[in-house]
Amino acid sequence: MKGKYPISRRNFITLSSTAAAGITFLPPMSWLSDKAPDPMMRDFGRLKNKVTTLGLGGQASIQWTPDDVDPASIITKAFDLGINYFDTSNVYDLSQLHYHEAFKKKNLIPGEPNYDKKLRESITITSKTLMRWGKPGWPELKNVRNKSNGEDVQTAADDVRRTMTQLFGDGKGYYPEGSYVDIFLIHALEAIEENDILYKGLETPIKPNENFGALVVLKDFRDGTNFTGTNPKNEKLIKHIGFSGHKNPEAMIDFMQRDKYELLDALLVSINSNDHLYFNMKHNVIPLAKAKGIGVIGMKVFGAGTMYKEVPGFSRKPDQIYRKVGSTELPSHELIEYVLTTPGVDTLIIGIGQIDEDPLKCQLTQNFYASQVKPDAMSEKRRLEIEAKTAKAAGERTNFFQLDKIDMTGPRDLKQETVNGVTKITWQTAYAAADPISHYEVMLDDKVIGKVNHKPQVLKESPFVFETEATGKFKVYTVDKAGHRA
Repeated sequence: MKGKYPISRRNFITLSSTAAAGITFLPPMSWLSDKAPDPMMRDFGRLKNKVTTLGLGGQASIQWTPDDVDPASIITKAFDLGINYFDTSNVYDLSQLHYHEAFKKKNLIPGEPNYDKKLRESITITSKTLMRWGKPGWPELKNVRNKSNGEDVQTAADDVRRTMTQLFGDGKGYYPEGSYVDIFLIHALEAIEENDILYKGLETPIKPNENFGALVVLKDFRDGTNFTGTNPKNEKLIKHIGFSGHKNPEAMIDFMQRDKYELLDALLVSINSNDHLYFNMKHNVIPLAKAKGIGVIGMKVFGAGTMYKEVPGFSRKPDQIYRKVGSTELPSHELIEYVLTTPGVDTLIIGIGQIDEDPLKCQLTQNFYASQVKPDAMSEKRRLEIEAKTAKAAGERTNFFQLDKIDMTGPRDLKQETVNGVTKITWQTAYAAADPISHYEVMLDDKVIGKVNHKPQVLKESPFVFETEATGKFKVYTVDKAGHRA
């Protein structure tokens, strides 16, 4: 079809809105082009490459594929639109194999005569592991999950190699020299007990008769070392390490604060216009990631489909995949813009149910245009309006994957020590509720004697500190930007 792509985001949204409302509108030819506009790019933490503001999620029809959908075509269409961030996982069923089909079409298999090294270096490929342990024979522990779709996978190292063979090799163990992914994530972090396992071998010595966690294994595959014994060929199969989470901000904060090794370069986090109705990510998790220089990818923009009331939770079958384009009550472009203007978010991923040659019927093309926004494109007033609209149209229980809303907490783990007449008070960060935290007030005998401004606490071993020569019974309160105290 000649001249099918609107030349601007504004024109596209106008056409999309009229089509959704059932109004026939013939655009002037000056609105249309033979190709989509070049995608907007943003910096991404410490990574060299910039990323497009829309990335392709590895779930939806790429994972649970309806009979009439070709998942490889979804991926190649993303390439054609200029999208350069691609997401998958070792627990997404056939997702990695579908990426392999697309990579063959795009000449992205290392070692083949037509290998397009320039294209490979211009994109960011991310996969994940839900294995927490580094060696086989691990014990079953409460709140510590170990899961992979690989039948023979016992450790995180097995998942790394599984990703290589499925994306670039024969899917049976072989992968060509030169295979790598740009980011490998610890998948779906949920509990501090998992953190304790993941940091074994970093916070503790690696001992021959003891197990260790997945992080030190991923470090070996990043650096081409073999301190764990899991990388005997000293392969460099990953370039950056990160993690994902959509449930528990406390565990995610703990995970980042324990990283004094500067291992973490990427965070995939649930964030949408109903986030404020839960133990929220936008005031707790995302600011800490940015303070640590971590690139942030948003996910669950539509609440895994629940905002359109067609999917009662995570999809588990092809017929549960949402294949329409937003709704008139809750236009998808508003939800995408909301996430991309959330402070700290660099890009987002969305799984695609269906593509179409008609841009107005194509989820991927719709999402592409909607994502062409700058970080400051939406006013705070408009953000609040979209929050209210989402709660009204979609309900307040869309984020089934997220912990319930909490009240703002007081300072945690408060400690006091007096040496040579000077009292030193320390505490760990408080957790924010509806409003971001402003500062902490130090009280003595019901009077404010000091104030410490809040900022993201980047390391657990670097708490907030207040010192005074006064004596008596001290209290410390958290104060948010709306003036609430806890």
